[in-house]
Amino acid sequence: MAADSAVAGLADEPADHRFKGLPPDAGELTVGALAAQRRNLFTGGFTTPVLALSAEALEHNLALLETYAEEHGLAFAPHGKTSMAPQLFARQLERGAWGITAAVPHQVRVYRAYGVRRIFLANEVVDSAALAWIAGELERDPELRLICYVDSVRGVELMDEALAEAARPLEVVVELGAGEGARTGVRTAAEARAVAEAAAAARSLRLVGVAGYEGEVPRADGGRVRAWLRTLVALAAELDAAGLLADTDEIVVSAGGSAWFDAVAEVFAELPPLSAPVLKLLRSGAYVSHDDGHYRRLTPFNRVSGEGALQPAFRLWAQVLSRPTADQAFVNAGKRDAAYDLDLPQVQVVRDARTGELRPAEGITLTGLSDQHGWLRTGPGARLEVGDWVGLGLSHPCTVFDKWQLIPVVERDGTVADFVRTFF
Repeated sequence: MAADSAVAGLADEPADHRFKGLPPDAGELTVGALAAQRRNLFTGGFTTPVLALSAEALEHNLALLETYAEEHGLAFAPHGKTSMAPQLFARQLERGAWGITAAVPHQVRVYRAYGVRRIFLANEVVDSAALAWIAGELERDPELRLICYVDSVRGVELMDEALAEAARPLEVVVELGAGEGARTGVRTAAEARAVAEAAAAARSLRLVGVAGYEGEVPRADGGRVRAWLRTLVALAAELDAAGLLADTDEIVVSAGGSAWFDAVAEVFAELPPLSAPVLKLLRSGAYVSHDDGHYRRLTPFNRVSGEGALQPAFRLWAQVLSRPTADQAFVNAGKRDAAYDLDLPQVQVVRDARTGELRPAEGITLTGLSDQHGWLRTGPGARLEVGDWVGLGLSHPCTVFDKWQLIPVVERDGTVADFVRTFF
């Protein structure tokens, strides 16, 4: 199935009970037909809790990272695990992305179902069933380019064995770990060399470069992150000088989460000439929706403000269903609806149930979440009553997307213009 038709086909799904927050009277409609009605989120029959993705903020963020990557000479493969949303992948690719990054083979299967042809798999894969499927994809689609991590000689052996009958080699990059106590990846130059030599010798693999994740650097700060990135760059140069990258016409050097892409851009600009052109591949993913917590604090645009600023695109709308005391209220959104792994949601605005008026949520704080309830503390004079809608800012986009299978895309005036489908 062609990529465009596969993504377009998402509009043909029934807008039914499978999806939280949709109007109950839309069950006989398709998602596309419901979007075409351009209902209002507040008055069009949507039920609470309901997650809204700002159309304007989404477009702004997509454009900003496209510009940033271009201006810094970076290719861009945003991490798809953030949203697992083929419609957003398509928009990222339209905005100049080289491809989409994945973490696990299941995510690659989703990408392939929706026509993604350049995939950076940022993990070593040793599952023989998954590798057999990858071999089949490489044979079925000559235009598929899939690059995968290797971080151990044993991993190389398992991959080479499982891919022995593959129609063409699988491209791999040596993963450099971020230090002792960090996550995956080789820890020393000697280990990196051993893994690289094994990969270069494997019949079913093609060694094309190096990669890693600077977000795992212990006690990360600007100095430590840049030092690790320079180690990564030096490793690429060392493997190239040793002739271990001679089997590729493009050397891949990749890093970049959502907290340090300014450091990645700076250090990758220092790359010395190598024996082949270099694909400097950035993988930041959370930018697409940004947030009102973790990434708002960590975004590099706080340090390079002259290059723009991301906008938080999520708002979770819940409704006050109980006001048992003067200093307490409960809304109908909880752990099943809101991310809480990094920060609790922030109460931002109240929509008055009587008048439709929007006002700042002064004196109202969310203090905890149950499965289906949000606990609010209200100060003296706080205006809040049963039936009011409460707009919550959220932290950690990956977890937010993960809790919603279908997300309304809402314009500034409350019009629901589209829906984003996720596949976790």
